[in-house]
Amino acid sequence: MYNYILAIHIIFVVCWMAGLFYMVRLFIYHTEAQEKPEPDRTILSTQFEIMERKLWWIITVPSMIFVLAAGITMLILVPAWLQQPWMHIKLAFVVGLLVYHFICQNKMKQMAKGIYTWTSTQLRIWNEVATIFLFAIVFLAVLKDSLNWIFGVVGVILFSLILMSGVKIYKYFRMKK
Repeated sequence: MYNYILAIHIIFVVCWMAGLFYMVRLFIYHTEAQEKPEPDRTILSTQFEIMERKLWWIITVPSMIFVLAAGITMLILVPAWLQQPWMHIKLAFVVGLLVYHFICQNKMKQMAKGIYTWTSTQLRIWNEVATIFLFAIVFLAVLKDSLNWIFGVVGVILFSLILMSGVKIYKYFRMKK
């Protein structure tokens, strides 16, 4: 039974993360659409709001619910996991990912009201935060060692810094045109 629940957990983690990654990408496009002249701005904003709402409520939120349900079920089936230090750290990262999820939900609601508080560059950097959570959670789940996962997370943070630098360089050349 455990392996079936684990498979469901992994499948819906993939779906949840895909939803989070694509949602922030839509936020970037939605924010950049505000720089367009009318009627393009209104047409694009309306379309992005529809896409964001459907992605969020049809894919992202249900996937998160299945991930949590499967995760809790696995902990009920194998309560010894809760005695492991790596699981405590993993669950802390899961809580962080949930906070990230609800911040994205708040962003979606703000944008639907015409409130754009973050630039597209800030949103590109925000998108990398989910990557850090994903790497940390997967390294912990696979390695189950409080030291080895640190090396993995440090590597991901360094990689993210390189990606963020790439975003800044991309913005520089894009603005130069």
